[in-house]
Amino acid sequence: MLKDLKGEGRESPLGSAQRFVLDTSPETIPEPALQAASLLMLDTLGVCIAAQPMDAGRIAREAATRLYNSAEAADRAPMMFDGREVSRAGAAFAGATQIDNLDAHDGYNPTKGHMGVVMVPALVAAAWDDQKLSGREALCALVVGYEIAGRAGIALHDTVSDYHTSGAWNAIGVAALAARTQGLSQEELRHAWGIAEYHGPRSQMMREIANPTMLHDGAGMGALVGMSAAVLAKMGFTGAPAITIEAPECACHWRDLEHFWQIEHQYIKPYPVCRWAHAAIDAVRELRIEHGMRPEDITGIEVRSFQNAVRLFDRVPETTSQAQYSLAFAVAVMAVHGTIALDHISGSGLNDPDVARLVGCTSAIEDARHEANFPSGRWADVTVHLRDGRSLHSEDTHARGGPERPFSRKDIIEKFNEYAYPILGNDRADAIRDAVLSLPEDRARFSDLSRHLFAAP
Repeated sequence: MLKDLKGEGRESPLGSAQRFVLDTSPETIPEPALQAASLLMLDTLGVCIAAQPMDAGRIAREAATRLYNSAEAADRAPMMFDGREVSRAGAAFAGATQIDNLDAHDGYNPTKGHMGVVMVPALVAAAWDDQKLSGREALCALVVGYEIAGRAGIALHDTVSDYHTSGAWNAIGVAALAARTQGLSQEELRHAWGIAEYHGPRSQMMREIANPTMLHDGAGMGALVGMSAAVLAKMGFTGAPAITIEAPECACHWRDLEHFWQIEHQYIKPYPVCRWAHAAIDAVRELRIEHGMRPEDITGIEVRSFQNAVRLFDRVPETTSQAQYSLAFAVAVMAVHGTIALDHISGSGLNDPDVARLVGCTSAIEDARHEANFPSGRWADVTVHLRDGRSLHSEDTHARGGPERPFSRKDIIEKFNEYAYPILGNDRADAIRDAVLSLPEDRARFSDLSRHLFAAP
């Protein structure tokens, strides 16, 4: 059994993490971190809304009614943009699966993964009926989930050989958020972390990249496990320790807790496809803007990027899952349309002949410079060959939307509107947007937002 690590006057990683989860107040979190949390929540809810009609979300919600219900009224929660009640764990599972299957949600470079996809639905499921919860306290819980999950993810990647999906380590962050909102003790939290880590989906990310399906990034199962772990621990089920928190070799990843706020360094996606493709997409976008190139004039596209980007799906996709894990297809859509919208990665957008032609003449090559900068950066450069014999070369390009090339508050709001208006209509979408952006205000209540989140469109 691992013991708490205590150095010379230094609190153990376990002790500092327990205290951070259970004792942190909004007053001790920097205001920029709370503001970032509200914008990340807005962005994630926009993705959840846009994903509501998609098959994966529909199936997940139906599955939750069959598999993850609860006989106890206190343990039930309505599913977002559906309204049917299931267990809190089931509601988190359904919401996370729905969001995960529209790959437009936030992420964090060092984890090679995503937190908001599970933290937002977990928060909604855990706190939907708490009429006293302030907006700032809800954001505080969200920050706690992000900060714990991010460090657990980095620790996991640093100590195992496989590259696991985000669900593997997000389970630990969800357990923290649930423990905070459901009033677990320090010892119960420790066991919740052990349970969540042990049962977290150690699913191989590159297997899904090679064969894109609705499994995506393991988010649904990560949310389910994390919420379930908190319930089990509260009932007395034991599971400690969590190696990613308590092992000596992981201690270095927890030393900056409460000093460096990872939530302020997330990226927002401008396109609903895997982040690994974004640098190449933006390189083509900038060549298109600079040179006014027309898709019919293009005879070839050469992409140079890091290894994982080059391994993305390289053919014309037959499903939206394949389209979201594409490189050649995503680059071709940008070259043809100048953007990548939801209708480009689904339905008739998968059968665009102009895009298909460019997919066939797009190649991807691993570049040592870009590989050396991964995962801290997402870089690519592109050469586009034209019928008149010219070749247009981009500069080394970093994906937009992260700390390196940040989006403004206005950009994030506009993205939410673009995703939410067609599904919910302007009035309801505006009410959700305004309630989220008001959460940092002193008089705001989480119920001001949650009451808008459950009715089906």
